[in-house]
Amino acid sequence: MARIDYVELPSVTAHEVTRGFYAKAFGWTFTDYGPDYASTTSGDVDLGLNGQPGDALAAPLPVIRVDDLDAALGAVDSAGGTISRPIFSFPGGRRFHFIDPSGSELAVWESSDAATS
Repeated sequence: MARIDYVELPSVTAHEVTRGFYAKAFGWTFTDYGPDYASTTSGDVDLGLNGQPGDALAAPLPVIRVDDLDAALGAVDSAGGTISRPIFSFPGGRRFHFIDPSGSELAVWESSDAATS
């Protein structure tokens, strides 16, 4: 079943400040994936803070988890979505980005656990 389980926020200009804000305001703890990326790992809907200057986001990015990334890419393409970033690997899995007919950008990801099972 596909569902949104992750939201990535831009935090390029104030990565540490943004991370500290969410920790203080909501008590969230983060796992660091390098100096410019951190995420919660609650297992429900997690939050990623993307502070990578070369990969800056313009807006929050909802991320949909699927069991078969290649099939999802085909389905998005067939439904009329525009692939804005082809499949790439990252720590934890693989994902791609697409633009829906209204112009919203979303991502679709598959866990590295799903890719090996």
